[in-house]
Amino acid sequence: MVWALVVREAAQGPPFAELIVEVGADLYTDLVEAALDSGFTLAAGAPPDTSGAVEVGEGRVKRLVLVGGRQMWEPDTRVETSPGWLAAAQGRSAAVVILVPPDTWPPGLIELAPEVRLDVFTRRFEQEQRAGRVLHGTVSVRVGNPPDSE
Repeated sequence: MVWALVVREAAQGPPFAELIVEVGADLYTDLVEAALDSGFTLAAGAPPDTSGAVEVGEGRVKRLVLVGGRQMWEPDTRVETSPGWLAAAQGRSAAVVILVPPDTWPPGLIELAPEVRLDVFTRRFEQEQRAGRVLHGTVSVRVGNPPDSE
């Protein structure tokens, strides 16, 4: 699993908080089904409002909640929230979640210089988006300390 937080400037109003999620091939079909059931669509145009939510607490993303709370997806590593991302999420009371297919993050991406990393990922992301393999949706953001699912 790879989860990444992005703050995107808006033409009007406060910036958008984005959460990009890539899961492995073994989980991808289940994630897509849950996302579609929650109202996600192919990533073209404005992301639709969905029944999904991102739960944030203790300075990190705790989980992505889909299908009316019946599906919960948790990062397998700690995903820290930056003050800027949290401010953007709270400013709109929402975040845009973008689901990318497995292997969108090319191997070795993290070792590249930041500007090269961004260029390589952007090209790969755009390729997957043109192929119709990227989903997106606007979810609510719940800030606090949600109960652990364990």
